[in-house]
Amino acid sequence: MHIPAANQSHVDSPTWPRPQGHSTWPAPVSTDRTPATYCPVGGLEKVSAPAGSGAPPRLLFTDCPASSTPPTFPTGPGLEGPQSWGNLPSTDLPPQLGLPAEPSLPNGMSDSCEPSPFPSCHTVTQPPPGGSSTEQASRAQSPRAQSRYGLDPRLIPSAVKVIEDDRDEWAGQVFVSDTSRQLPPLSSTECTVEDRGNASPRFIRCTSYSFPCDGGAAQRCHLPLGAVVTPLARLGPGERPLPVLMRGAEPGCVLSCGGCGSSMCPFMTWQDSGQRFHCPFCGHITEVPWQNYQPTDRGSPRVDSELHPELCRGSYEILETHTQRECLGLLLAVDVSGQAVRGGQLALVCHQLRALLASLSRDYTGLGKSALRVGVVTYDRSLHLYNLSPALSRPHMLVVTETEDLELPVWEGLLVSLEDGRDAIDCVLEQIPRLFVDAEDTPVSQDLPLRSALKIFKAAGCPGKVLVFHTAPPSDGKVNCSSGPSGFFSSSKTKSLFQPPESCGSLARECVAQGCSLHLFLFSQQAVGGTWAGHASSLTGGRVYNYECFQGEADVERFGSDLRRCVEAETGYRAELRVSVSKGLRVSGCFGAFSPGPDPAVISLAAIDWHTAVAVQFMHHSPLDEHRGVAMQMCLSYTSSQGERRTRVHSLGLRCSRHLVDTFRNSQAETLLSFYCKRAYCAVLDRPLQAVRDELVTELTEALACYRQHCSSTALTHGQLVLPQCLKALPVYVNSLRKSEVLLPGQRSSVPQRLQLRGQLVAMDPAHTAAYFYPELLPLPLCEQSVGDGAPAAAVRCSGSSLDSRGLYLAHSSLALLLWVGEHVPLSVLSQLFNASSFSQLPCGECCLPTLDNPLSLRVRAVIETLRSCTAFTLKVVKQGDHSEEALRHLLVEDKSPNGGASYPDFLYHVHINSLQLLA
Repeated sequence: MHIPAANQSHVDSPTWPRPQGHSTWPAPVSTDRTPATYCPVGGLEKVSAPAGSGAPPRLLFTDCPASSTPPTFPTGPGLEGPQSWGNLPSTDLPPQLGLPAEPSLPNGMSDSCEPSPFPSCHTVTQPPPGGSSTEQASRAQSPRAQSRYGLDPRLIPSAVKVIEDDRDEWAGQVFVSDTSRQLPPLSSTECTVEDRGNASPRFIRCTSYSFPCDGGAAQRCHLPLGAVVTPLARLGPGERPLPVLMRGAEPGCVLSCGGCGSSMCPFMTWQDSGQRFHCPFCGHITEVPWQNYQPTDRGSPRVDSELHPELCRGSYEILETHTQRECLGLLLAVDVSGQAVRGGQLALVCHQLRALLASLSRDYTGLGKSALRVGVVTYDRSLHLYNLSPALSRPHMLVVTETEDLELPVWEGLLVSLEDGRDAIDCVLEQIPRLFVDAEDTPVSQDLPLRSALKIFKAAGCPGKVLVFHTAPPSDGKVNCSSGPSGFFSSSKTKSLFQPPESCGSLARECVAQGCSLHLFLFSQQAVGGTWAGHASSLTGGRVYNYECFQGEADVERFGSDLRRCVEAETGYRAELRVSVSKGLRVSGCFGAFSPGPDPAVISLAAIDWHTAVAVQFMHHSPLDEHRGVAMQMCLSYTSSQGERRTRVHSLGLRCSRHLVDTFRNSQAETLLSFYCKRAYCAVLDRPLQAVRDELVTELTEALACYRQHCSSTALTHGQLVLPQCLKALPVYVNSLRKSEVLLPGQRSSVPQRLQLRGQLVAMDPAHTAAYFYPELLPLPLCEQSVGDGAPAAAVRCSGSSLDSRGLYLAHSSLALLLWVGEHVPLSVLSQLFNASSFSQLPCGECCLPTLDNPLSLRVRAVIETLRSCTAFTLKVVKQGDHSEEALRHLLVEDKSPNGGASYPDFLYHVHINSLQLLA
């Protein structure tokens, strides 16, 4: 039967095996739809197996809209006959929604990292298009990449294909951010954005760009209604900078609503020929003063709207002219315990700080030299303060031994301007290694430097950054972080793992009020024995930099790079983010790296930089007007790195629809992934990990069941997996999130690593979040001919089956950069790239590629340097078959993970069966 291509939409599909004892699939469910809620997937057909084969019908993936004809799929002996649920190996997937229960294991983990293959079920071995059987045989065959249910991973939706298609669509294009029906590019796609009334997707990304009109429809679709906001995101090349208005000095327009205080935006509607305007956020009517009056055009805009950014732009800034410019502080706190002296970290830190301060200039910081104040403290069991006042002939050191109830003996001279105190600061940093050369091993309190910094900043009346360089294990603690995962991760104790101590929480709240941000550089050579030191850093907008095995040139280079990036980062201090949304919606929750306050629509932050993002969730409290749509506004008030008080305004307008299909069609998987990540990682503070993982699976299953029931064709069979076109990559993203180290720890997972990972990801923007949970796997050229014009090779799927033992691959995520070397790589390549004569001579672990003068080396090093500029992580070389290869397995997110997480094909199979059970 010929099926017209224009009416078809198929994704490469495997054959779904059915459970033993089920002679038929669940009874069909009526899917009659009205034209208003009907997403056509026409011409579906059940393809019968060859006569006498005994195989079940082949089942097709279906999505919307239609674009291609269904392919022909091979059948194999592993797909014939009934299959037994009882013989399936255990997995971490929850037995729910009517599925047969699987064997329970401790802590929700599987009993083995290796899957137990089902005897009569194997993956299809036909080579992919364009690949010969010889090439297929050279692939790195890993049992983790195999499906337990006989599904070919190559025939299920590919996140790589989704990303490539989006990049091809927007290559060389400009996205115009108006209120048109066009979806923005994915966060992983580089594209120029032009602001024409809606905030750029760099600043605000919504889980869906079409909200349901009523709360009942929003609950039925099971997709969260929310936004991920990155208020200080960097603009792309060629994009216009945000316009800056001077409050009180800009004639012609009112800057805010008289009712709720929301800032002016293009979604304010004018009435009575421009004499008053209606606020979409509170419904208040504000009178326009006569000196600001301008008539409206025939439509609603004012005649001068193009002259005022607040009337025609989605994003702009307001400079507060009535406030005095503030000075910013930079306090350097250095551990001088015996461990730091003997390990060499003290001398290294002081040397790097001297070089950094010598390079600071007006062009570098964007400040006048007198606007940046710098101070130095050292600490072991006591605190050492340094008076750097230029009025003194030389710096003075003050020793504070009573640190329990810390009080500063003096505060003048502890923070001095960089211009006046450069020589004194350099002298102190030069003398510190000599002053403490005989230091002994003493207990060191981990919160002493932060408490002293807070006192100094309060006395000076300025916000700023605190850089703590810590080597000794802390003495105080309640949780033994060096213990293994067994027992500690049970549901009765897991909640306390991620919760900061009460003392740390109260200290972080004081830092938020002062605008004091903590950045922690850890040089511990052993497992930390007390409470994790990074809680305060995560809650104050800072970062934690770990150097557990600090050795070699690569680590010194990484430390210097991290230090410079930390000080260079454009940062806002004493920040407050206010969220406004149209009447009919309310802010029901906010998720990110901050301490929540009483009002979820107001978020207070000690500091925020260009890659910090927060997630906001909305909820209906009354029906929305389909014609008015939805308007939202994010106003960030902060002190800039120049000491100026500014307000950055981002406004976005969305459509409303009474049809659920519009909500699905206008969703984006990468934004949903970022939202789910922040919400789940905040939920671990007070909920068991198993409950958080189950909620992710349930929400995805119910969303797909809703789409199947309300938005798909009447001709569906139960074997067809229906996915919205824009959410084809969502299952692999959700599976990668639910089996991440934070939610599903492995046997080698340490508590400090998981806490640090949570702190990094909960504050990460959508682009870097997507890159972490689905890394890029890039094949590298192996000869001069393949180097070509320098264009990077196309990425392949994150699976062990994508690795060729004769090739080189770069695995690149937001937090890692690995170079995988196959054991059958030609010796000429090893010589040109590593200057090695054999595979056994290759180094493993963190290293720098040798500088060799040949086209292959030049090209590969150029690609690595480009990726390092984005990640700032040292390259790690991984050899096939070596123990170091375990680091790569965590990045192959489509395979079964080392901590027992299900593979992508198996997870998709469970989600499909569960969605059928919901509709049965």
